[in-house]
Amino acid sequence: MKKRKFGLALASLFAAGTILAACGGNEDTKETDTGKDTGKETTEQNFSVAMVTDTGGVDDRSFNQSTWEGIKAFGEENGLEKGDGGYDYLTSAAESDYVTNLNSLIRRDFDLVFAVGFALHGAVEEVADQQPDAQIAIIDEVVQGKDNVASIMFRANEASYLAGVAAALESKSGKIGFIGGMEGAIIGGFQAGFEAGVAAVNPDIKVDVQYAGSFTDEALGRTIAKRMYDSGVDIIFHAAGGVGKGLFAEAVERKKKDPEANVWAIGVDRDQYDEGKVDDNTNITLTSVLKRVDVAAQEVAKQTMEGNFPGGELITYGLSDQGVDLADSRGAIAEDTLAKVEEYKQQIIDGTVTVPEQPEK
Repeated sequence: MKKRKFGLALASLFAAGTILAACGGNEDTKETDTGKDTGKETTEQNFSVAMVTDTGGVDDRSFNQSTWEGIKAFGEENGLEKGDGGYDYLTSAAESDYVTNLNSLIRRDFDLVFAVGFALHGAVEEVADQQPDAQIAIIDEVVQGKDNVASIMFRANEASYLAGVAAALESKSGKIGFIGGMEGAIIGGFQAGFEAGVAAVNPDIKVDVQYAGSFTDEALGRTIAKRMYDSGVDIIFHAAGGVGKGLFAEAVERKKKDPEANVWAIGVDRDQYDEGKVDDNTNITLTSVLKRVDVAAQEVAKQTMEGNFPGGELITYGLSDQGVDLADSRGAIAEDTLAKVEEYKQQIIDGTVTVPEQPEK
């Protein structure tokens, strides 16, 4: 498989402060072949894009929501309307919906269809074979050998390492937790990076790791968080989708009951600051590990609209191209800690520090 990064393009988008503002600025209708031999043709004036969620739903306050925000922003910036011929999404209530939803959007003639999450891997492979003219982009997973599928990945382990550094420096109890959704390479990257960042600061801290076996069980997330906080853990990082809602609910309730309670949560994928609101003056979100899925979705949609669908390619975003990072702590993290985080960030970008991709067995 060919590999390419759109890192420079992504970085320039951030530097400009606006994203794809000029995508639809050409008044001339430009017909382009966008299928990499898939036979699909479109124009910049009638381009359409949609997405299929995993079972977390479009409002999961995490990955699906971030992708949808990117697609919606792309649509609005290019004069598209929600619905057929513009931009849209379908929610998957169960895994059995994945193939059906992908095929439904393709039959509705969307030019580009995003599949969100590694759980859709098998469905994307199946539909790609069934629909050779389709243009599909899968987020957070790699589908090999399909010229009509673009794979979008993130070096979340790098940003998770920074979260581990911050957690180790900010922890008062010296006890830190990690809640994962379902075990696998993707979530393993979060865990590995986080544990490595903690160890870089204080190798004596052992991270309490527990997997929920789900990305949707909010009640279980709350149960796990309660056990961890009860054991003395004061900072918990989650990479668990909707399960993380339970973490935030538990931390917020504890803080409401006891304003002196030292409990913090680290969000994932998008800035989860709002999930940590206790009152107008208090928030339990320490920071969040960001995957700029929204920007990646916009960038790949733009590439496809312009006739450069990256079918058969792997696009990877990391710290060096601003595809992953930590969210603004809004004062929750001390300035000296932030300075140390920046030091480690630069070392990762320079290659001085190599972040593990999977936990040690």
